[in-house]
Parts: sequence; structure tokens; C-alpha cells
Amino acid sequence: MSEIKTETRKESLGRLFTANGLVKEDVYKDKRGFVIITRSGIDKIISNRGIKLQYETIVMQKDWVVLKCKAQMVKGNDVGMTVVESFGESSQENTMGLAGKFPVAMAEKRAKSRAVLMLTGFYEQGVFGQDEMIDE
Repeated sequence: MSEIKTETRKESLGRLFTANGLVKEDVYKDKRGFVIITRSGIDKIISNRGIKLQYETIVMQKDWVVLKCKAQMVKGNDVGMTVVESFGESSQENTMGLAGKFPVAMAEKRAKSRAVLMLTGFYEQGVFGQDEMIDE
């Protein structure tokens, strides 16, 4: 039976940042206390980990868009793949400013961020993508 390793949230985040090639500029702390990875940081993770993404349209209406993103990557030295699916949505109620004029792009960015952060273990540490946060 293998031993369960325990590490603090700070240690986990440090390990994840290093394993995914992130630097200080890729991350910031939101005023509400969330750790946020920038859009360019998400793209860096995708590139560094060889993550493959596929999108599926769930809803495509004038004022409401929902996309599903399937993200997959090779599991360490294993032959198998790790796969997750998540959704991104955009509407006038949750997309502010100029971004509200581009609901498909916002839904795609949100789906991508969520799927990538789930796949790489960031979500379980309470880390979010820049495009997921709604301004207050």
C-alpha cells in the first residue's frame, strides 16, 4: 500500500506552478482572495503539458452561449489519458464590459480555463482562470 503524501496548499500550488512552467507574471491574487491564473498562463499550461482541447456547442443563442470543452493529456509515464469535461457560459448577466459583445469567445475562454485547471489539479486548490471571474 502506498503512503499518502500530505502537503500544504502553498506547497501544492508551488509544485503545480513549477510543474506547469508558470512564473509570477502568470498568477495574481484577486481582491476577493482568489488565486487567479491569467489567460496567457492558461495557454502556457496547455502548451507545456501537451493538452488537447475539443469544443461542443450546447447552446448558441443571441444572448446566451454555452460550450463544452473536453481536455485531455497523457498521464505522466502512463500510456493512458486523463480526460475532463467542463462548460463555459456567457450571457449579458455574467459578462461585463466590452467582453459582453463577444459571448462565444467568452464562453470558449471560460470552458477552456475550467477544463485545463481541473485537468492539472489547480481547481482542487481553489485556483481560477482570469476569464471566469465576474467583476463586482
